Amino acid sequence: MTDQRTLRERLAELPLGRQVALLSGGSFWGSEAIPELDLAAVTLTDGPHGVRRQPDGADHLGIGGSVPATCFPTASCLASSWDPELLHEVGAALGHEALAGGVGVLLGPGMNIKRHPGGGRNFEYFSEDPLLSGRLATGMIRGIQSTGVAACPKHFVANNLESYRMVSDSVVDERTLRELYLRGFEIAVREARPRTIMTAYNLVNGEYVADSHRLLQGVLRDEWGFDGLVVTDWGGINDRVAGVRAGVDLEMPSSGGAHDDAVVDAVESGDLDAETVLERVEAVARLLGESPAGPALPVDEVGHHRLARRAAAAGTVLLANDGILPLDASLDVAIIGGFAAEPRYQGAGS
Repeated sequence: MTDQRTLRERLAELPLGRQVALLSGGSFWGSEAIPELDLAAVTLTDGPHGVRRQPDGADHLGIGGSVPATCFPTASCLASSWDPELLHEVGAALGHEALAGGVGVLLGPGMNIKRHPGGGRNFEYFSEDPLLSGRLATGMIRGIQSTGVAACPKHFVANNLESYRMVSDSVVDERTLRELYLRGFEIAVREARPRTIMTAYNLVNGEYVADSHRLLQGVLRDEWGFDGLVVTDWGGINDRVAGVRAGVDLEMPSSGGAHDDAVVDAVESGDLDAETVLERVEAVARLLGESPAGPALPVDEVGHHRLARRAAAAGTVLLANDGILPLDASLDVAIIGGFAAEPRYQGAGS
C-alpha cells in the first residue's frame, strides 16, 4: 500500500457492488477481505475488560465458551483508581492478548455516562463524570494501540439504558449533550486518536445515531478531526443508505448482503454520491492495511494476572464502619442466591 490517493484510485476500479459489499462484515466477528488489494480480513471482538474471542461461534451474548483470557476489572472499578497510567498498562496488556488471538480491533473502552441505575451496562462504563471518563479512556486507548491493535471506544453517544435500547430516544438539549455526553468522547478522540469508534443503538433527539450526519460527520469528523473508521454496534443499523451518507463505514456483523442492493440503487439513482461510498470503502481498506500482521509475542499470563489484581486493588474503595454507616458490628449478614455460590464478578456479555 502506498499513499491514500493511490489506494483510492485502486478502490475506485472495483465494481460498485463490490465496493458496497466491503461496507458490511464478512462474518460475525470479521470484516471482508480485499484480495484485490492483498488485504486480509480483520477480526473485531470484545472487549473492555478482557479479550472475548469465540472463533467457532456467533454468540455475541457471551454465554458460550471463549478462548481463555485475563479477566481484568470492569471499567467501573478501574475508574475508581483515578489513574490514567494504570489504564495505559491494562490497555497494553489487552492489546498483547488481542494480538496473540489474531484480533485487530478490540471493542473498548466503554465510556458512556451513567445516568440511571437501571443501565444494564453501567459496569462497562467508567463514570458519571465526562472528564474522568475521557482521561481514563485516553490512557486505555493509548495502551491498546501501542501494540498495533486498534481501540474502539463505545457507544457513541448518549446510550443511557439497555431496555428497549434499539428504540430508545435520548432527548437532550445542546449544552447537556456537549458538556456531559459528548465531552468524554471528545477528549479521547482528540488526545488518544482511536482508529475506530462504535455507534450506539439508540436515537438522539429523534434520530438514530447511525443515521446522524450531524453527529458522525459534523461533530466527530469535522469538529474533532476523527480520521478513523466508524463501525456500528452489532445489529445497530437502521437505514443502510442513511448510514452510509451519515458516516458509517462498516456495518457489523455480516448481513449477508441484505442491504447492498439498496445502497447500489441509491447511488445509481443519484440519491447517494458514489464518492461517499468510496470514502467509506477507503476507511475500511485503511483499517485492514494498518492491522498487525505476523506472529505475536507470547502472552505473559502470570504478569497479566498480577496486573489485574493490582488494578482491582487500586479501584477498591473501603468504607470504614466507624459509626457513620447504619450497621451494627454485632449483626450477621446473609448473602442469598446463586451469586453467593458463584459470584458474577465482571458483569455480563462483553
